Amino acid sequence: MPLTYRKATLLDIPAMQVLVSPEIESGVILKRNNDEVATNIRSYQLAFEDGKLVGFCALHIHTTTLGEVRSLIVDASMRGMGIGTGLVQRALEEAKELGLKEVLALTYQQAFFEHLDFKEIPKESLPEHKIWADCINCKHFPVCNEVSLIHSI
Repeated sequence: MPLTYRKATLLDIPAMQVLVSPEIESGVILKRNNDEVATNIRSYQLAFEDGKLVGFCALHIHTTTLGEVRSLIVDASMRGMGIGTGLVQRALEEAKELGLKEVLALTYQQAFFEHLDFKEIPKESLPEHKIWADCINCKHFPVCNEVSLIHSI
């Protein structure tokens, strides 16, 4: 069965938490409790193979012109198969439909995002509310090794 993609529902949250837990433990992705995921459920795109959740990402809106790809995860056994690319492309399509002008990503996977036409930018250029609202919860804060990238729509 080919890969299928769809928007998330509240019933997907338990499987999403199981899939992302190894990356949370390693500090690659920020932990979001079930209520946080539920509050933002409309922002998530999911990827399935044979009915099994194999990846997801969210498009978070910061301002009327700026969004962010966050919580991009693909099952470790499925990486390198284009699933992450498909998820990010769907997020970028949604960003365009919404009228956003730019989409940012904070990541350890710089080459992956550059392959999708994201360009590196200085972290200092990020909106302050982004840094304080999310980054303060990171186990690596304040020593951040992530790269900031932006994609123009």
